[in-house]
Amino acid sequence: MTDIIPIILSGGTGSRLWPVSRAFHPKPFIRLADGQSLLQKAYQRAVGLPGVETLFIVTNRELLFKTKDECCLINEPKQEPPAMRFILEPFRRNTAAAIASASLHASEVYGDQAMLLILTADHLITDLVAFYAAIVKAVALAQLGKLVTFGIEPNTPETGYGYIEADGHCVKRFIEKPSLEKARAYLEAGHFFWNSGMFCFTAATILREMEEHCPAILDTTRHCLTHSSVAESKDFSLLELDAKHFEAVPEQAIDYAVMEHSKNVSVVPCKIGWHDIGSWTALSKLTPQDHNHNRIDGEVLLHDTKGCFIRSERRLVSTIGLKDLVIVDTSDVLFVADKERASEVKHLFNKLKQSGHESYKLHSTVYRPWGTYTVLEEGKGFKIKRIEVKPGASLSLQMHHHRNEHWIVVHGMAKVINGQQELLISENQSTYIPSGHRHRLENPGVLKLIIIEVQSGEYLGEDDIIRFEDGYGRA
Repeated sequence: MTDIIPIILSGGTGSRLWPVSRAFHPKPFIRLADGQSLLQKAYQRAVGLPGVETLFIVTNRELLFKTKDECCLINEPKQEPPAMRFILEPFRRNTAAAIASASLHASEVYGDQAMLLILTADHLITDLVAFYAAIVKAVALAQLGKLVTFGIEPNTPETGYGYIEADGHCVKRFIEKPSLEKARAYLEAGHFFWNSGMFCFTAATILREMEEHCPAILDTTRHCLTHSSVAESKDFSLLELDAKHFEAVPEQAIDYAVMEHSKNVSVVPCKIGWHDIGSWTALSKLTPQDHNHNRIDGEVLLHDTKGCFIRSERRLVSTIGLKDLVIVDTSDVLFVADKERASEVKHLFNKLKQSGHESYKLHSTVYRPWGTYTVLEEGKGFKIKRIEVKPGASLSLQMHHHRNEHWIVVHGMAKVINGQQELLISENQSTYIPSGHRHRLENPGVLKLIIIEVQSGEYLGEDDIIRFEDGYGRA
């Protein structure tokens, strides 16, 4: 098979699966029952293809290091991982812009005939043998100059997906989400397929089609790339899209921008165990149900409870006399909804975003390039954090105007800059950092470093940080 360059589109706003999914922890990072995230499964599918030497991931700038860590966690130790090329968007402009930037970059680096496979980071595919067989068929069509999409053979009259009507491999039309009556008719007809949002084509083909059907998207994206920065290393590269010029790119899905207008689209019908995890109802179906039709993920105690989906991350959830509810308990948010209305969670997400509430954006545990921090408790004038620093990693050299910090090492060894001092602090030792002091925390060892940070002051917001030096480009 021709060498393929997989391009994984990874991002999202986090609204439909809130409170587990958040703006800075969107759906691709949700972990399933086996402990792997949807992003990790997408990465494994991509690198499992024969001959894959390069992998593109299009994601948000804020998610770079978390995305990289997720992929590195599942690399086989004896297997050379593919070179990774990240395209970093400053904000979302939908799939047409993402595909345009990836295709232009791939064409520049690997040539017009580069074979591109567009995948999404938030879908689940359980039959990899059938999936890889479908890709072989798609590549053969793409070599003929076709835009190829993957049509999922429906097994239910689904009203939540778009459909593709086909005549053999020829796409006759794309159809918006239908009514239940039409969905039943499509299922019976046998030549209608769910639109998976996955594609295969050469760089030359997609760029030619975009030039014809959405020239404004292609031209503004091309202009943006000429003003964007590229950083290269041996097995890792970054194309960081310039925010000012990217803002000029029209926001549109690739289906509306190209696929629905082109006369050059082919479909590969397939049955690959495909799931679009787009709602709590869809996610709950991945969990087996008990004799009362409850689906349980976590520690739960039930009495006279039927037809519920209950997910608990940390603590025991107990119920009596409930029916047909979705209950999701995270460390900082409890979400309860009627199962039939659980998709309306996006309205809560938007209200939180409009009000500036942190829970639309972050969990109590926040991922940073150097590790994580978890807010354990906070109140007027104080905040307590658990900070974990990866081996060899360090925080920025920084200063706070409004808060004092007390660091206590509970595991590992810390190298600390505190004003004019440079200290090595071991377990059960501590240091006090007054406001106005430049300071830095580093893990010089091979074990993880864990500290408890106690903040005090009149203002404890995360924006009270002045960075002087930073290894992650944030200074």
